[in-house]
Amino acid sequence: MTLRRLLAAAALLAAPLAQAQTAPLPPEQAALKAHVQFLASDALRGREAGTRDYDVAAEYVAAEMLRLGLEPGANGSWFQPFRLVNYKPAEKAKWTLVRGSTEIPLQFGIDFINTPAPATPDFHAEGGMVFAGYGIVYPEGKRDDYKGLDVKGKIVAILPGVPKGLPNAVEAHFGDDEQKALIAQKKGAVAVIMLESLAQREQIPFEAIAAYYDYPRDGWAQPDGTVFATAAGAPPVGYVGSAGADKLFQGAKVKWSDVLIAQRKGSRVPTGALPGTLKVASKTRLVTLATRNVVGMIPGTDPLLKGEYVVLSAHLDHVGVGDAVNGDRIYNGAMDNAIGVSTMLEVARKFVASGEKPKRSMLFVALAAEEKGLIGSDYFAHYPPVAKNKLVADVNMDMPILTYRLEDLVALGGERSSLGPVIAQAAAGEGLKVVPDPAPEEMFFVRSDHYSFVKAGIPAVSLDTGPGGAGAEAQKKFLADNYHKPSDQIDLPFDWDSAAKYMRVNYAVARALTDGPERPRWNKGDFFGVQFGGHGAE
Repeated sequence: MTLRRLLAAAALLAAPLAQAQTAPLPPEQAALKAHVQFLASDALRGREAGTRDYDVAAEYVAAEMLRLGLEPGANGSWFQPFRLVNYKPAEKAKWTLVRGSTEIPLQFGIDFINTPAPATPDFHAEGGMVFAGYGIVYPEGKRDDYKGLDVKGKIVAILPGVPKGLPNAVEAHFGDDEQKALIAQKKGAVAVIMLESLAQREQIPFEAIAAYYDYPRDGWAQPDGTVFATAAGAPPVGYVGSAGADKLFQGAKVKWSDVLIAQRKGSRVPTGALPGTLKVASKTRLVTLATRNVVGMIPGTDPLLKGEYVVLSAHLDHVGVGDAVNGDRIYNGAMDNAIGVSTMLEVARKFVASGEKPKRSMLFVALAAEEKGLIGSDYFAHYPPVAKNKLVADVNMDMPILTYRLEDLVALGGERSSLGPVIAQAAAGEGLKVVPDPAPEEMFFVRSDHYSFVKAGIPAVSLDTGPGGAGAEAQKKFLADNYHKPSDQIDLPFDWDSAAKYMRVNYAVARALTDGPERPRWNKGDFFGVQFGGHGAE
């Protein structure tokens, strides 16, 4: 026998042995893996929202929803189309400070940089100035930075970030400049400018930021074509460095030096009117792309409850094609978040296979553009295909790390509403515990798609895998080695038994929420429930 024939014979003999050593997965696990295998394949090139690759993934999800027996959930369609908007400053703006008859030009890159105002691409404002500290109103913490200030028709100057001592959740909320601008808008302001804080300067000095003032941002367009902004009537239009702030404060009762001292000490920052009139401008360049959420529905059957909707959501997009790592440029996104979408589809399968239709209606939503800033979920929460006040809960699945034997879960936001006990009971049915967020300082609660529902006043959670057993180490390894890297792909060591268990917990949660007699509600007095007018919070 020649060497070639000997090798061929050996290969033939070895093949059945290799197949015998790899036992087929049980059907439940195989179904989960099959979705991930396709969605995270190189053929879909990382599923970046706004690309054909994402559109193929969306078509796959819609086809699976049809095959499983769902109904189209977006006004008779499987798709909820919307437009992504990429925007950035169109030019270096000219700002002028006027005191009496004297005009004092502010220098771009030294005193200020303009930031885009996408809702008004050619934005201009003029008015007196008021410094409102951190720009926070938080009655529960007995804090009102606008106390004694009249900002109607004026430009409000505020510090970014938050003072020390606020709860993590409150810090996360007010860490968003748009939420601060919304407060200023409600007070009657016409624009907001951010002043360089000591903390910001220590992190990245103004001079370093100025060189990158025109970096691109992402948002979404409303049905009328205008770009959505949280505070379109008083947008944040610029960032003022320490040198510029010193000019704005010259002649004021409030001294910039005193503001700096208060920041160092951690004491209350002085506030007050600033002399003169400020003329600001910001031109914004917009580029739009079409994308879409995918929505399937199982109608409810209870005459009193079928008009209420429980949402199960997972983002379908990932980050696409990027810099090569070991020659691989495709960022497949298997764990982030093909497994989340796979879980959602298999929960839908269990609903249909049970033969028992839910009492409330159920929406299954594969969301676009999470990676660009929770954009698809924000659009859905603003323009749901059903009455907004009939969305009663959202359970979100985003990057559950499933490379180890699952022992516990983390329900981000579960402690804030009646969803928490429901999740704990469902987890117990699979022998799992629900544990607190092990890293509250990371503020994951505001960093996934469920937060868009929270801002719409809807009780919402993101159900994550927990740190128990090998969990903490597995999560640390994934974040270090695979997160937003080409290696997040199907050959990761998935524990498909744990994946199936995670899916069954989500099914039990969704079933309990759709069939429970009481509408899900916020815990009375919860900060986010009160902030966004949620059911049961007041």
